[in-house]
Amino acid sequence: MKEDLVKEIGRALAGLLEESGDSAPAPEVSLEVPRQPEHGDFACSLAMGLAKRLGKPPRAIAEDLITRLGDAGGLLVSAEIAGPGFINLRIAPAAWQKLVGTIIDAGGEYGRSQIGEGEKLQVEFVSANPTGPLSTGHGRQAILGDCLARLLAKVGFEVTREYYFNDGGRQMRVLGDSVKARYLEELGRAAAPPPEAMADPEHAWRDEIDGLPVAFPTDGYQGDYIREIARELIESHSEGLVDEPGDGHFREFAHKEIFKDIEATLVSIGIHFDVHFNEKSLYDEGKIDEVIADLRAQDLIFESEGAVWLASIKMGLDRDRVVIKSSGEPTYLLPDIAYHREKFRRGFDRVVDVQGADHIEQFPFVRRAVGALGFDEERLELVMHQFVTITSGGEKVKQSTRRATFVTVDELVKDVGKDVFRFFMIERKPEGHLDFDLDLAKDQNWRKNPAYYVQYAHARTHGIERRAQEEGVPMPSSTSFDPTRLELPEEIELVRKLGAFPEMVERAAQEREPHHVAYYLRELAGLWNPYIQDGSRHRVISEDESLSAARLGLVLAVRNVLAEGLDLLGLTAPERM
Repeated sequence: MKEDLVKEIGRALAGLLEESGDSAPAPEVSLEVPRQPEHGDFACSLAMGLAKRLGKPPRAIAEDLITRLGDAGGLLVSAEIAGPGFINLRIAPAAWQKLVGTIIDAGGEYGRSQIGEGEKLQVEFVSANPTGPLSTGHGRQAILGDCLARLLAKVGFEVTREYYFNDGGRQMRVLGDSVKARYLEELGRAAAPPPEAMADPEHAWRDEIDGLPVAFPTDGYQGDYIREIARELIESHSEGLVDEPGDGHFREFAHKEIFKDIEATLVSIGIHFDVHFNEKSLYDEGKIDEVIADLRAQDLIFESEGAVWLASIKMGLDRDRVVIKSSGEPTYLLPDIAYHREKFRRGFDRVVDVQGADHIEQFPFVRRAVGALGFDEERLELVMHQFVTITSGGEKVKQSTRRATFVTVDELVKDVGKDVFRFFMIERKPEGHLDFDLDLAKDQNWRKNPAYYVQYAHARTHGIERRAQEEGVPMPSSTSFDPTRLELPEEIELVRKLGAFPEMVERAAQEREPHHVAYYLRELAGLWNPYIQDGSRHRVISEDESLSAARLGLVLAVRNVLAEGLDLLGLTAPERM
């Protein structure tokens, strides 16, 4: 609808410019939805932007455009000048009514566009190292990244979902040492540090308890899953691994078991990846050394205090950064730079990193270094999300990542189900803190739980179809009903909301904000559920066959858009609830 109207205004504008002797390129036509419905369906400020160029008052230009526009090929019922030169446009009811059949015809293609056509785009998300189960923060990132990938594919990008991980380095060594310590404790060869030592290792740590050494690292992974892995090793190897170093079989086995659990968790919430990229390959293939050499050739690497530094001040940033410590160990920044260069070398036109707020400080250095290495840094984007807090009974649930007392994705999904988990994780702006209301998420009342409210709206469309079948009333095709019978204000309002779906999808994709889809679905369900509730005024199946067919057509159009929106969020579209 909006696209067709823009074309009609563009034709009127072309005629106006030609008659004015203006051969310069025409300005872009843009339409906004007025905040107040009484101002029409769309507003256009084109006349005010042309005033200086044409040397005429904006209202005079607006009047000329309105005359040339007419009814815009049947799209408009009115066009009025407001204020200094705004044009308020009101769509003709017949144009809205006609849209119902268009939506039915389009099916799953409704809302699809090609704004990303021809561009290969990579979305990297989750990227949790295999050191433990996924936290709710990882869960939010997983849903955000997945919904974003779905949206970008919907608007024409060739999307690759990628998971980056590191199965080496200090974190993995600590993991191996933690598992070995629990292994020795289970065998009675080491003592477990007491709770007070774990809570305050700096002041309360003991190296020996009751004649047994304390093998557990002061910064070790404390979750019960570590002890479970250790018990599995005892079952398979008994005491055969006592002399093995932690950074050997213990680390390898723990890494595989934890990664297997992470993948199972992701599958349980509907997440899949096209590529898993191991940081180790950057070292094995010489990409790390290559980055250092290429940056050094541009005088962007220097040495000081025994360490190797990135000369990021020269690149316009606030300070230089260490990339290789004096110990010879690379910082996280160095492989990050190498990895992102490889992303562009692999042929991606655009790269989107979905990361938590704790990564925001690192990103500008990676981006600027990638630019210095010859790639367009504007094509490297960060979608940052804030953390998740869980509340229950009005109280915040206390969590500690270090002590592994956090609520895991698996636990939350078990409590509330996949669909509710996904909806709650995506319904807020990424950069805002997310308060996950556990009590509301567990509430089975569709009127209270927003995920169920939307899904029930979809299920109702199938319930109506089942009733039609029982009464021998056929479901219409896109052309077998008279859409002008949909003349009630609330029916036109429903169709207007359906017509807003394509633009909402494009906006959510372009702004990298999938929460707009959740907002939209709640608004659409908020129109549809009350409409169906009012069975006397909005009776779908009645003795009036023409009206029944039109309203069943509306049922199909609403179902189509709800199903498309739910799919963009990775939720099921149930036929019964």
